[in-house]
Amino acid sequence: MTLIKSISGIRGTIGGNVGDNLTPIDAVKFASAYGTWLKQQRNKDNYRVVVGRDARISGEMIQNLVMHTLVGLGIHVIDLGLSTTPTVEVAVPMEHADGGIILTASHNPKQWNALKLLNAKGEFLSGKEGQLILDIAESDNMQFADVDSLGKITKNEAYIEMHIDEVLNLPLVNKKAIENANFKVVVDGVNSTGGIAIPRLLERLGVHAVKLYCTPNGQFPHNPEPLKEHLTDLSQLVVKEHADFGIVVDPDVDRLAFVCEDGEMFGEEYTLVACADYVLSKTPGPTVSNMSSSRALRDVTESHGQTYEASAVGEVNVVELMKKNKAIIGGEGNGGIIYPELHYGRDALVGVALFLSLLAEKKMSVSELRASYPSYFMSKKKIELTPTLDVDAILEAMKNRYANEEITTIDGVKIDFAENWVHLRKSNTEPIIRIYTEAKSQQEADALADKIIAEIKEVANI
Repeated sequence: MTLIKSISGIRGTIGGNVGDNLTPIDAVKFASAYGTWLKQQRNKDNYRVVVGRDARISGEMIQNLVMHTLVGLGIHVIDLGLSTTPTVEVAVPMEHADGGIILTASHNPKQWNALKLLNAKGEFLSGKEGQLILDIAESDNMQFADVDSLGKITKNEAYIEMHIDEVLNLPLVNKKAIENANFKVVVDGVNSTGGIAIPRLLERLGVHAVKLYCTPNGQFPHNPEPLKEHLTDLSQLVVKEHADFGIVVDPDVDRLAFVCEDGEMFGEEYTLVACADYVLSKTPGPTVSNMSSSRALRDVTESHGQTYEASAVGEVNVVELMKKNKAIIGGEGNGGIIYPELHYGRDALVGVALFLSLLAEKKMSVSELRASYPSYFMSKKKIELTPTLDVDAILEAMKNRYANEEITTIDGVKIDFAENWVHLRKSNTEPIIRIYTEAKSQQEADALADKIIAEIKEVANI
């Protein structure tokens, strides 16, 4: 069992020993550190934090611990109850709050949970801010409020509808065209809060939603990561219902994937490609994704006469580069859409609305839409090394080996060839090098990965 402390928050498995797992004591400790950090940012009379959770089984317990810890620090809490990560992100600035906490372990299985931490803009903390919170947690230097200064908890369960309102008010969401298209869509909510939010959004857009696993009880019916091998039931129901396509989200609704009308995957990497294609057709501007995301976004961006740039892996890094480049859309190849017109966070609701708008205007099937984009295939592998090996030296050797190619080193080593690419990244927690490749066929992507793995073993003498 595991407890992982990082600059983006704390996550771990429920139960077990303090400090080794996400126990009640660990949840209180890190909520205390976050609240203490938050009070250090500004000297004021009232502090407010928005708190929401996905539907996983441990969510209510962890949320109550976190909220009452904040109350003990003299911080007022706006309790959204069952919510989504992007909904909490939207709620923080709408509430003029000082920060937000989402209780979710994203795509991890049901035994996991986590505290995801937001700043006053409703965005994930910077690395520097996250490190300060980790330092406070280790110092135990936390001052709690006296009895007359305790915070209060206010429930507000209207924010999913308010979030939908904000999405529907976006100028690029073509509500009329979507309604006229008379779409029928199957939704897999993985028995979490996507089962609440996505059907409500579709209903308000005039789309007929067929619900699959939309009961928010935290009993995930399959591995909650929205990958092809986990979505057999969705694919079969799309075909059986003669639906236009299928939608699947992860438990906290910041990742989005589609299934074509024939039951085949649209491709998680292509969620962002399609949404960007639509946005670029209406509002030209730069795009951003991370270095491990598909080259297809670059191709589509350039086909619109615009510029693309890749950031280091991680949502915070994508957002930072999007702000710097004034990107009009960006995100990650795992199905994360970031549309700054609403907020700087991955948002499946925005992605669904933009995708439906594109489909309604194109008047083509989802499989035809997919076929209209450049076709790439990815391979994701890893190589385990002994702890004594110098991973940085190995990556440096690989960089030198391909010095004549286009090399990027902002996050590991990425080598761009004319027809394909490889990205090598070391793990922060174990002696592993992750190898991501992309090419024009699956066979070519796998072969490139295997070639690079053999070269790493040669360089490392293993």
